[in-house]
Amino acid sequence: MNNKKLAVKANKIRLEIINMIYEAGSGHIAGSLSLTEIMTFLYFKELKVNPKNPKFVGRDFLFLSNGHVAPLLYAVLAEKGFFKKEELKTLRKIGTRLQGHPHFGSLPGIENTGGPLAQGISQAVGLASSLKRDGKKNRVFCIMGDGELAEGECWEAFLYASKEKLDNLTVIIDNNNIQIDGYVNDITGLENLHKKLSSFGFYVVEFDGNNMEQINSVLSMTKSVKEKPLCLIAKTISGKGVSFMENDFKWHGKVPTKKEKDLAINEINEKIKKQEIELKEMEES
Repeated sequence: MNNKKLAVKANKIRLEIINMIYEAGSGHIAGSLSLTEIMTFLYFKELKVNPKNPKFVGRDFLFLSNGHVAPLLYAVLAEKGFFKKEELKTLRKIGTRLQGHPHFGSLPGIENTGGPLAQGISQAVGLASSLKRDGKKNRVFCIMGDGELAEGECWEAFLYASKEKLDNLTVIIDNNNIQIDGYVNDITGLENLHKKLSSFGFYVVEFDGNNMEQINSVLSMTKSVKEKPLCLIAKTISGKGVSFMENDFKWHGKVPTKKEKDLAINEINEKIKKQEIELKEMEES
């Protein structure tokens, strides 16, 4: 699937996210929307996964450390075919398999239980270390939020990953500069993040996390890195795709009203129409 088709798919997944959270009356929308391109690219182009055999031994693993963006993970897994899309309507409802944070074992394709921030990166480092010691070729990807970096446990995990030279580990930080109570740079401060992570022994790359071409370029380029864990700092826009949600921390965990939901859906549908016209023209030329 080429990058333009992936961009269309990402916007269709955004529609699912908005509808899910509105239907649930609860959930985290801004981070789910900011990471949509990255997660779409990973599951439809990068990761070695098989919806028909979710636990096959040669698969790549994706750990969601910022588990509150579970709506995005669920929408992508359903789109990939791990379970039926109809189940997305059950998000956060009693008896659902789609809990507010991902729960290992509840759904096919879920590789870790996510909730308390920073625990996902520790889980990912532990698995990557085990796989490397056993000589296995599986890769481990860990998605994190930038607000999560206020947790000391993250940096302990980073130190260990560097010490063990975990070149089978790729950490992707959603650097959208929002958290539930404000802007990350105002609360904790992430100045010189690239230098900090480099000093911890990571191979670090910054890129536009909402641009499929850049995602493709960075992941292709970093495949040759050896003896170091990777950290990809994804500069994203919180609430990406919905103009009145973008870069506003108040949408971190806010649920849209019916009017806001309809406005968001209409805006994204218009973008999809334009993307599909461009795709058709490109294919015909």
